[in-house]
Parts: sequence; C-alpha cells; structure tokens
Amino acid sequence: MEVNEAAVDYGKKKYSIEEYLEMENASAEKHEYYQGEIFAMVGGSSQHNIVAKNILSVLDRKLGRKSCQPFNSDTRVYIEKSTLFTYPDVSVFCGDLLSLNNDDLNFLNPTVIFEVLSPSTKNYNRREKFKLYRSIPSLREYILVEPEIAGIEAFYINNNGLWELKEYNDISQALPLDSIGIALTLKEIYKRTKVVGK
Repeated sequence: MEVNEAAVDYGKKKYSIEEYLEMENASAEKHEYYQGEIFAMVGGSSQHNIVAKNILSVLDRKLGRKSCQPFNSDTRVYIEKSTLFTYPDVSVFCGDLLSLNNDDLNFLNPTVIFEVLSPSTKNYNRREKFKLYRSIPSLREYILVEPEIAGIEAFYINNNGLWELKEYNDISQALPLDSIGIALTLKEIYKRTKVVGK
C-alpha cells in the first residue's frame, strides 16, 4: 500500500485516536494515523500486489502448524510509543495475538513485517517508518521488497540487540527468516512477475 499526503478532506485538524478509530472502522478506504494526522492509503501496482500475495501465500504454506501466522494488508498494526496506526503489506504474528484494549482490530505484537516498496514510499519505509517500527518490542525482522527487480533489504536484530542489514539481489538466493524458522526463496517471492516470469 502507498501512503498519500495528509488526507485533504481532513485538512490540518488534529484527531484523537478515538476519533480516528471511529472514522476508520466506518470507512471503506484505509488510512494511516500518526500523531493526530490522518493519511490516505492507495493501492499498489500489479507487480506490488503480486509480490505481496506471493509472500503471504508462501509464508502461510511454510509456517504450517507453527505458532506463527501471516496476515495481509487488511491487518492494522498499532505502535503505542509513536501513536502510529498502519497497515503493513504482510505481517507475521507468533503466539497470542495482542490487540489494543483486546479489540481484535489493532494488533500490537508482530514478529516480522514486510513492506513492498513503491517509488512514493521507499524512502519513508527505509527511514522514518523503520524508526517507528523499531519501537515495537516484539519485532525481530523488517523486510523491504522491491517489486520491479530482484532486490530485498532484510533488517534483523543481532545477538547484541542491534539492527543489522543483509541484502539479497540474486534470484537464486533464499531469504532466511530466523525469527520464525523458515526461508523464502526469491523465486517464490517473485513468481509470476517480470523478474522471473511464470
């Protein structure tokens, strides 16, 4: 998903979390919320959507009966420290699903987050959004995926508790997800895209 500027119809007014949730739960469209401002989200390109679907389906198959499960971009994540409500392209939750006030709508504890990049959001996802995501106590891996070329940036917490980056640019490589005990090949991630074809 792509994030636009602050939604025009909301102007410059600051909204409370309660006001945002009331509007969002009644809306047919998705919006991010950050420090009182509301931002409209728009759909991605076909390549973006295929890559996100591939990631979700491969995760679902490989996680099988493990205690972790993947969710698509309809799943809203709430980061309490920064008051960010957002919709990652794909997120993986392990163990019990924790949500804001047990509402089963605004989830707090992802282990892995995937964002499929777009020209308008790639810098935001690499910098500001990653900084916000890092404040999620449960998060162990943050994966950025280029949809048009074979290109993956995988951030993970090392043994010293620091975030490290590994890059994967060869279609023959596999992306290890140590926090959930599986790996995704780049061929699986880019199936049916211009990167690898059918």
